[in-house]
Amino acid sequence: MNIEHRPFHLAFPVNDLAAARHFYGDLLSCEEGRSNDHWIDFNLYGHQIVTHLDTDAKPSAVTKPVDRENVPVPHFGVVLTMPQWEALAERLKQHETEFVIPPTVRFRGETGEQATMFFRDPSGNALEFKAFADDDQLFATD
Repeated sequence: MNIEHRPFHLAFPVNDLAAARHFYGDLLSCEEGRSNDHWIDFNLYGHQIVTHLDTDAKPSAVTKPVDRENVPVPHFGVVLTMPQWEALAERLKQHETEFVIPPTVRFRGETGEQATMFFRDPSGNALEFKAFADDDQLFATD
């Protein structure tokens, strides 16, 4: 499947811009775009995410069951290629990232089988990165 897209834009609160700059810029290797004292643009695999300073920001503690796991909601991330996903999982492990759900394969042997991992940024925002061995399974229903 050839996935053609336009980049999405997501703006979200963080309670510490320096910590966000380190997490997204250094750990996730996102190129930094424009910024000022209140926000930072990042390139997240070709998508524009913007961290906005809100010192009162509180992360959601809500979880929902998915394939016998408690998945944090809301969350965001990118569907990567399997090599990109594997490289990111290894980099996060090397940096001793605390995972909400460690790198794993979900729906094994079923439609939509996917590699996935969940973790939080320093402000508590939940992120999920996933990959499919077969991109045609991304929107498969059966």
